[in-house]
Amino acid sequence: MEEHDGIEESSGRLTGSSVNGGGGSDSRWVDGSEVDSESPPWSLLDESETREEQGSLRRRLVKKARRVDSFDVEAMEIAGDHGHHTKDISMWYTIALAFQTLGVVYGDMGTSPLYVFADVFSKVPIKSHVDILGALSLVMYTIALLPLAKYVFVVLKANDNGEGGTFALYSLICRYANVNMLPNRQTADEQISSFRLKLPTPELERALKIKDSLEKRSSLKTLLLLLVLMGTSMIIGDGILTPAISVMSAVSGLEDEIEGISTGVVVVISIVILACLFSIQQFGTGKVGFLFAPVLALWFFSLGSIGIYNIVKYDITIVRAFNPAYIYLFFKRNSTDAWSALGGCVLCITGAEAMFADLGHFSVQAIQIAFTCVVFPCLLLAYMGQAAYLMKSPESAESIFYASVPDALFWPVFVLATLAAMIASQAMISATFSCVKQSMALGCFPRLKIVHTSRKRMGQIYIPVMNWFLMIMCIVVVAIFQSTTDIANAYGIAEVGVMIVSTSLVTLVMLLIWQKNLFLALCFPLVFGSVELIYLSAVLTKIKEGGWLPLVFATCFLCVMYTWNYGSVLKYRSEVREKISMDFMLELGSTLGTVRVPGIGLLYNELVQGIPSIFGQFLLSLPAIHSTIVFVCIKYVPIPVVPQEERFLFRRVCPKDYHMFRCVARYGYKDVRKEDHHAFEQLLVESLEKFLRREAQDLALESNLNELEFDSVSVRSRDSGAPGVDGNDELRIPLMQDRRLEEIGTSISEVSSAMLSSVTSQDEDPSLEYELSALREAMDSGFTYMLAHGDVKAKKNSFFLKKLVINYFYGFMRRNCRAGTANMRTPHMNIIRVGMTYMV
Repeated sequence: MEEHDGIEESSGRLTGSSVNGGGGSDSRWVDGSEVDSESPPWSLLDESETREEQGSLRRRLVKKARRVDSFDVEAMEIAGDHGHHTKDISMWYTIALAFQTLGVVYGDMGTSPLYVFADVFSKVPIKSHVDILGALSLVMYTIALLPLAKYVFVVLKANDNGEGGTFALYSLICRYANVNMLPNRQTADEQISSFRLKLPTPELERALKIKDSLEKRSSLKTLLLLLVLMGTSMIIGDGILTPAISVMSAVSGLEDEIEGISTGVVVVISIVILACLFSIQQFGTGKVGFLFAPVLALWFFSLGSIGIYNIVKYDITIVRAFNPAYIYLFFKRNSTDAWSALGGCVLCITGAEAMFADLGHFSVQAIQIAFTCVVFPCLLLAYMGQAAYLMKSPESAESIFYASVPDALFWPVFVLATLAAMIASQAMISATFSCVKQSMALGCFPRLKIVHTSRKRMGQIYIPVMNWFLMIMCIVVVAIFQSTTDIANAYGIAEVGVMIVSTSLVTLVMLLIWQKNLFLALCFPLVFGSVELIYLSAVLTKIKEGGWLPLVFATCFLCVMYTWNYGSVLKYRSEVREKISMDFMLELGSTLGTVRVPGIGLLYNELVQGIPSIFGQFLLSLPAIHSTIVFVCIKYVPIPVVPQEERFLFRRVCPKDYHMFRCVARYGYKDVRKEDHHAFEQLLVESLEKFLRREAQDLALESNLNELEFDSVSVRSRDSGAPGVDGNDELRIPLMQDRRLEEIGTSISEVSSAMLSSVTSQDEDPSLEYELSALREAMDSGFTYMLAHGDVKAKKNSFFLKKLVINYFYGFMRRNCRAGTANMRTPHMNIIRVGMTYMV
């Protein structure tokens, strides 16, 4: 009977089968939008090939009716209300966003001139002008190739409806290929307007083979998930290292300018600045962006201006570095030392991943405009100015940034650099918040409190726990290393690791979704991936000198995220395996083996179909059960935003006299859940009433269509007995069929209009009036939220490692993460809990 239950809950047919063998009062209705993966979405009428024309007419008639399954009544009454993701963004608004990106996205990359050449020339001593020109050429082409060519022109286009980051790429892949580890995907999810993708054409057998391989091999699913989790872990590691190196690099200028300033004083000042930086995060990215953007705009202006000043004053021939041949000469002269210097050169693109990870806070055009018009030219001028100064004073390489600043401008530039360093940290802090939010929504991170700091931009969030954790770890890193050189060694590994993950995922997107031919798709990883692997080989040599730190951070976060995902998947599979069969429910009868009292019980669970086993615990523990039961499933789908009018699926469970329903509430990983429980309850009842009325209409429509089908079959049987005359059969029979087809179409329209007008009068349907009155009576008696206090345990015969992971690590995270009642916003006075242990 489990199989029968699954068919009833997810079939795409309007069924009228009787549970008890009785009449239509026990009929069961299932909306055509929730379909089983093995059945066609519109298998409403199984027509034979000889009646294909009639079937298409009937299917078109039925498909015109829009389903009513949303809690959001207001959105349902506004046809085509998709304003929140089709909003026409003006050019001025885009420019304003581009201005904000200076304060949020590009601070990290903008402060890289503070320490890049100092780190490069600590590995390669300056012996000739070729060393300077080669290092400058290497920096210039690194910025042009990776941030500009890769991210601005390619990776930003791989966004998930305006959302960026490794998890956004993962969700994009999950929409096309069913590779999500949590088996709760429904075909109805693909009907969401923002879910649909431009799929590869059938001719691209390569894409289809890759898709099949990903879906059939669990090892590839796990490998893809681990790759995504590793990239996310590296981004979080960047969120720790970026503030540390940026602030320390800015403050270290005091050691050369003021006598008596020791390293200990620099460390203390850096810690104070870091504490202030993380303290203002609670005000939100938008406010921080408007506060910081003018400062960063002035910073970039000063970088460009000082660069032009140094180029003109010291050596205008520095433009020779545009010739990439100097890169070859640089490696030829310095060989091993030049290879080691790549670890410092990669610091010039630190924060490039923030361009993609912070995309949800802004827009693609805003980020592209800011980089191409402001960031890129100012950075080139800054590095060229420093190189020009080194042509005259090579001994100043250790503190080249402040040495190249005119004496009269030292203090203004120092203040700007300190503020810019604080702002640089904002880019990766915001990116960390975004990545954690996405991973939480996709079931890969323990539940944490999320504060939405903007009413206009849904992506601007603040996570208090992560904010204070990042602050503590930044302070620890600064206090332990006390040197920007050692932190730089750690920083490079994290940055390059994130880039390699992004390159791998974007390549997969190209092969699966973008319909690019094999040559173009492979050029992307061959060009950019090769460069990144070269940089990775250079920074991995610094593991003993501080490079171990990001690997430790990444490993810890990877273990946390994979353990949470692994435990969540096992828990869901346990619920599916132990769900209550429909046979058992039918044996209990409409009373459910207990007393039904007026009221509405909202049972929260994770199953998208079937009756959860926790419902049996409530039947055993409670002396009575509510007259109306609604199984509410909060489900996150792999898209950023689900339109309000497409958010909820409402279905009936068991026969009518059971008064049991299911609601699947679908959210994107960027959606904001701010429902007040009073408004939620009111919308639920109104939507349920509309659902019941629509159900009655569709049943009447189905009945009329069945009668019409019977009549048309009888007509066809009579006509088929009239033989043609001579050779005119081929001409006369199609004409007669066309005439009958027109008559059938006319009769369908007449019957459907008559049926719709008849069912709008609710007084003529006593069963509907009875169910509506029972629902109103239950509403007047109040709502009760039924939750499970679940505990997950590994089976006794499980391996020791599984017991350790599930019983201790996963159990510890479940006990200490944000409770389900806080996430669901349920009133504490109306909650009933029962204990439940899931053996996995």
